[in-house]
Amino acid sequence: MALKRINKELQDLRRDPPAQCSAGPDGEDPFEWKATIMGPQDSPYEGGTFCLSIHFPKTYPFDPPKVKFTTKIYHPNIGSEGYICLDILGSAWSPALTVSKLLLSICSLLCDPNPNSPLRREIAVIYRSNRNLYDENAKEYTRKYAM
Repeated sequence: MALKRINKELQDLRRDPPAQCSAGPDGEDPFEWKATIMGPQDSPYEGGTFCLSIHFPKTYPFDPPKVKFTTKIYHPNIGSEGYICLDILGSAWSPALTVSKLLLSICSLLCDPNPNSPLRREIAVIYRSNRNLYDENAKEYTRKYAM
């Protein structure tokens, strides 16, 4: 079941990729993918190329894939190890969701962080209290690690 669904999603992604994103198998294992997200325009991540790893469990699509950034990024909802705090990667997951929708949701999170559910509280505090400093720090990380 999982492999059939993964292959269908790969075909769909190749036929109609989401804007500013790409994804596909990382080598021979169809359960291990890599993805790329281009930093959204008008965000402090603009111009950056962010890499992610995607691991599909054998129970996919009934359980969500494990997704993490492999490119360092300054963001309150993305931990220092790259893990992402996003409801659809956990309790809000639905088998109706796809990798394409997931990547678009992550892009949206880059543009619109949720400081009320941070993995990195210190960044959330800066985001809430000094947006200019947050933007400068995020731009610096983007220049340093994603370009």
